[in-house]
Amino acid sequence: MEVLAEERVTAAGWQDQLYDLLRAHGVTQFAYVPDAGHRVLIDRSLADPEAQSVALTTEEEGVALLAGADLGGARGVLLMQSSGAGNCINMLSLIKGGRFPFLTLISMRGDFGEGNPWQFPMGQAVQPVLEAMGVICLRAESPEEVVPTVKAALTMVFQSGMAVAVLLTQRLIGAKQF
Repeated sequence: MEVLAEERVTAAGWQDQLYDLLRAHGVTQFAYVPDAGHRVLIDRSLADPEAQSVALTTEEEGVALLAGADLGGARGVLLMQSSGAGNCINMLSLIKGGRFPFLTLISMRGDFGEGNPWQFPMGQAVQPVLEAMGVICLRAESPEEVVPTVKAALTMVFQSGMAVAVLLTQRLIGAKQF
């Protein structure tokens, strides 16, 4: 049991560092569909009086919310699971056509250790589909990779105006057991 407790501390550690990094780079808008892989980020954004957290009914609403945040001078991030990426594909034309900066953190399913066959189709399609829509995909496979990868994404998004997805892989977040 002690090993499991240590693993939880490590997992929470990178997620807390990630939240602090986002806030240090001026991210104040957190759009999300509830997801256990983003629980720490969601909970911290809800508790932060200087952040706006918006629970979405579908992930594509987050694309529009981030475009609106940019128009209002704010920075935002869309938190979603890989299964929700498919819901965003058509709406990503707004980001591409309007040249809005776009940052999404995607908790991956359908890869390393996945036990649910329904997660594989979209999990395997996320990166090629997003790239086809002009979204640059970066991957974080270990806790040590999260902060530098997201820091690079923040530069790409908010200094260069690019659309970037950071894929938080199942090697990092763990596979759900069924």
